[in-house]
Amino acid sequence: MMDQQNDDPLMSADGVRRCFGTAAGQHVLARYHDEEWGVPVHDDRHLFEMLTLEGAQAGLSWDVVLRKRAGYRAAFHDFDVERVAAMEDSALLDLRNDPGIVRNRMKIASVRSNAEAILALRQTHGSLDAYLWGFVDGQPVINCFASTSDVPASTPLSDQLSKDMKRRGFSFVGSTIIYAFMQGIGMVNDHVDGCWRRSNMAR
Repeated sequence: MMDQQNDDPLMSADGVRRCFGTAAGQHVLARYHDEEWGVPVHDDRHLFEMLTLEGAQAGLSWDVVLRKRAGYRAAFHDFDVERVAAMEDSALLDLRNDPGIVRNRMKIASVRSNAEAILALRQTHGSLDAYLWGFVDGQPVINCFASTSDVPASTPLSDQLSKDMKRRGFSFVGSTIIYAFMQGIGMVNDHVDGCWRRSNMAR
């Protein structure tokens, strides 16, 4: 008889069917999948954090970035938008020696510039939350894919949001990054058919 893990790509070692985080040793990914992915977020600080982490993930694995989450919170004032926007160049330069984050110069600089863009957004939309969720009329887009291979890397909606964010001064907000961001903050629910979280959230 074949091993169940090989029969069922969603099956984890602990017997739970997940979209990702199924391999041995991927406890951080599994926990993120179970507790956060696809859950609607409306707190600006949390939204800023997730936007930062998704931008940092470009070219890296999501598992690596999640393991640096505490480092990012420490480096960027627990994602207090005003404090990050006020960070001086010297502080950003020092962060290039911080092993707790991804030490890419452009990615580090983007956190401050994105904080500045969020402050500008508040003048026109009241909050980052109101701006983002306005693209889906305040309601999550709930998809129903048969398998993870069916889940797209980007959509016309992520194209639209990405383009508008770039126009407003945000960086590291390409359409693929933004679609992952939308999944992470629950603007899009892409838990696939058979995943325990999909059926749990439906209830």
